[in-house]
Amino acid sequence: MKATLGHQSRQSIDKQVMWTRLISVVEEQAQALLRTAFGSVVREAGDLSAGVYDLKGQMLAQAVTGTPGHVNTMAMAVSHFLERFPVETMKPGDVFVTNDPWMGTGHLFDYVTLTPAFRDEDPVAFFASTCHVTDVGGRGFTADAGSMFEEGVLIPHMRIRSAGTLNDDLLGIIQANSRNPVEVMGDIRSLLSCNDAGVARFADMLDEFGLDSLDDLSRHIIESSVTAMRQAIHSVPDGVYSAQMTIDGYEKPIALEARLTVDKERIHLDYSGSSSASRFGINSPKCYTDAYSVFGLKCVIAPDVPNNAGSLGCFEVEAEPGSCVAPERPAPVTARHVIGQMLPDLVFGCLAQALPDRVPAESAGSIWVLAMASMEDATGGARFNVMNVGLGGIGAGPGYDGMSTTAFPSGVGTIPIEVTETESPLIFHRKELLPDSGGAGAQRGGLSQVIEVGHVFSEPFLVSAATWDRLNYPARGRMGGDDGRAGAAYLGSGERLIGKKTHRIPADQTLVIETPGGGGFGDPETRSDEQIEADTEAGYVSEAGAITDYHKH
Repeated sequence: MKATLGHQSRQSIDKQVMWTRLISVVEEQAQALLRTAFGSVVREAGDLSAGVYDLKGQMLAQAVTGTPGHVNTMAMAVSHFLERFPVETMKPGDVFVTNDPWMGTGHLFDYVTLTPAFRDEDPVAFFASTCHVTDVGGRGFTADAGSMFEEGVLIPHMRIRSAGTLNDDLLGIIQANSRNPVEVMGDIRSLLSCNDAGVARFADMLDEFGLDSLDDLSRHIIESSVTAMRQAIHSVPDGVYSAQMTIDGYEKPIALEARLTVDKERIHLDYSGSSSASRFGINSPKCYTDAYSVFGLKCVIAPDVPNNAGSLGCFEVEAEPGSCVAPERPAPVTARHVIGQMLPDLVFGCLAQALPDRVPAESAGSIWVLAMASMEDATGGARFNVMNVGLGGIGAGPGYDGMSTTAFPSGVGTIPIEVTETESPLIFHRKELLPDSGGAGAQRGGLSQVIEVGHVFSEPFLVSAATWDRLNYPARGRMGGDDGRAGAAYLGSGERLIGKKTHRIPADQTLVIETPGGGGFGDPETRSDEQIEADTEAGYVSEAGAITDYHKH
């Protein structure tokens, strides 16, 4: 009996080692993309994902580097490839691609590639990757479009490489429809290369462990993850919990409604009652809604359980077709961040009723993408189309202050201003923390930032406010904490700018944005004098703010 138990134990340890090795393989895949990408939002900010899947299309492991919006949508996207291209029709050297918002990662700017991995002539796994490319034609990165057809070129599920031979016709179509053809071609080739890197390292792993298939390891990963997630869900009291959130929207405010049902080992999340789809491109396709919803659930309930098909399968997300969280084709969706990246905070609002000591206050949510371009009539070297990112504050939680200028829930990094200045005739006059922007509380919300940018040669330029939100509805505090500061945008002269639209910055003006701050947690009156003094010395809280927000003289 002891020998049998010992053998089973060794098998379990072996599988755990192989599982960890699989994660390192996809992390190397992601790093290959990060190192070779042309677009700064990928190369600098890490707006990408990479993962490995079994022959059923189940995600087994994801790279640590990457965003939930990419990883969790890609977890579902692989099945769409397999519906169109049966495994038995695939050959070594094949790569498949799409940027379909409803079957990929939510908008046209993200290309998803899928590469089968073979053992001799037999397929054994799939490697997938995705990243945000700079431009896909259409109106560009704006929320102004009235339908998906205005937003850019959609590539249906296709072979981009057949048995090692590139589809130059397809690449030519993509290149001809981009304002940044060099960067886009570079990023797509980087996607192909990173998958190849994953396949090569995976082949080494198969040799090392003497594997001919992933079947046993796949079962172990899925079953172990399901068991761990079910145990985690047991820590949440059964019941029905509801929450509401209002965000700025485009033509009118958006109402988001969530109803969370916890029933023993499963969680059901229903968005019925949320606003209907906007006429403009801020809608979140169901795949993107699912991605950030389950991420929010997992952050609180089981942050340490690996992210894969097993753990994600314990959650079910429902939304009304035609709503802003489940728009139907051809609804515009370019700025799906606006709604999708607010959903974890909405989920937190439900979970706070069940687990009040584990849920933080609301965060800035949607990242403020600074998509800036030359005027359409600019010529020659004066033309540019670049992207930078403005980050807000994270909500404070029980026992900790919120992180400042940190992207939650997307997790993307910043793009150094020097990079954007190298790629365009723009100059950043300021990029600094914004005092008093974090909500007051026993724990202070994370600070936002103020960014001021102008044209080197005092010429007009365009900026898209597609993803700017929380100008009217700031991040809410929790457990008595104050709200974070609302976002703001204006010209250097002081003239205010509204969110979502594309703005022309006059030649003699600068663009100034103030991103939203994170909400505070707990009664501000209970924050210690030592903490407030440290905040004022660091410049996080002004002397006036200490008096008005904390009533400290």
